[in-house]
Amino acid sequence: MGKIYEIFQKNFFPPKKGEHRGSPLQHNVPLPIITISREMGSGGKSTANLIALRLGEPWKVYDHELIDEIAKNKHLEEELVKSVDPKRLPLADIIVNKVFGKRITNLPGYHRHLVKVMSLVGLRGYSIILGRGANFLFPSGLNIRIICQLDQRITWQMTYEHISRSEAIKRIEESDKERRKFVESLFNHNHTKAHHYDLVVRTGPNLGIEDAADIIVDLAKRRFKI
Repeated sequence: MGKIYEIFQKNFFPPKKGEHRGSPLQHNVPLPIITISREMGSGGKSTANLIALRLGEPWKVYDHELIDEIAKNKHLEEELVKSVDPKRLPLADIIVNKVFGKRITNLPGYHRHLVKVMSLVGLRGYSIILGRGANFLFPSGLNIRIICQLDQRITWQMTYEHISRSEAIKRIEESDKERRKFVESLFNHNHTKAHHYDLVVRTGPNLGIEDAADIIVDLAKRRFKI
């Protein structure tokens, strides 16, 4: 994440006694974070939950509803802060400033607070962050994009949400528009571009949610040496 981040990693997190090379606390190893950007109806949330289940404790999924709730609830935010290694806390502002620079002052107050909460979620480590453009905040994380053919997205929405085809199409179109607008307004990037991710997975009849989870879990174990 740049020289400033590397300096803080080195000074705040030197290897503890007994830690082996490749420990996530070492300055030259990325924090264990997985970000998942996904299309509505692609099975991204189910995939994230499966990944957390297969990786086990202390991995936890933070979807956009939970992140928004933490940002609105002082008690939940305090609990999140308590879950972060105190030595990591100074990095929260560094991460935000590294990504946004002076532009942070131009963001709406809620968005400034939201990215601060997201930085804390990342600093907790062992976090699977779903949506909210988290890959742009944590470029050294394992950044995944899950997509799906439109017809399959519609079918899955109809099946799991028990809605009509027309309603499924409407929800998907509105979701695609809202997510793209949110990420562009916050990060000035088009989140649909493949080069923003380490891996793009297309779910569907030939690659199910369990298959996607297996691929990402295997990659996470290799990346974070766990």
